[in-house]
Amino acid sequence: MPLLKKASMKSPLEMMFWSIAFPGFGQVLNGCIGKGLLFIFLEFLINSNANINEVIVLSFSGHIMEAIKVTNYQWIMYYPCVYTFAIWDAYKDAGGGLTYSFFPAVFSAYFGTLGVVFSREFVFGWVLLGPIWLGILGMLIGLFVGYLIRIFLVGRGKLVTPAASNVCRSDKAKAATD
Repeated sequence: MPLLKKASMKSPLEMMFWSIAFPGFGQVLNGCIGKGLLFIFLEFLINSNANINEVIVLSFSGHIMEAIKVTNYQWIMYYPCVYTFAIWDAYKDAGGGLTYSFFPAVFSAYFGTLGVVFSREFVFGWVLLGPIWLGILGMLIGLFVGYLIRIFLVGRGKLVTPAASNVCRSDKAKAATD
């Protein structure tokens, strides 16, 4: 097996996991450097303006009220959408997403954003979850809802599988010159 894989041999699942680790990494590994750098920039911009790292540390330490106080809600509301889009985009560009896999990603973004919006007041049982935990819970519920919708629509024959396409300009330029 060669040490370096061709771009066409990228695993969609691998690219998805790299984007879960850090938005933009999956795009860079897919060869979409411009898109990858854009997602990395957006990650730093939103993360620093929303105080996400501090909010994560406080939330994981159980200091939810402090986490809520340091959260910049004007910025953190962008995070679930950018995060899930980067994951789905890396997956799609690596050859995944041929059966309308965008439904779970889109609903994960919607529900994650709603989780963040209601995180100051929403109490689960007697526990205030805060922006991180309620955002994650919303994203997981959104994944499930989106998956069910996808199964329902595909099962009823309402959706047609699209042709595979990679949207990286560098790849399209290569194909045009071949």
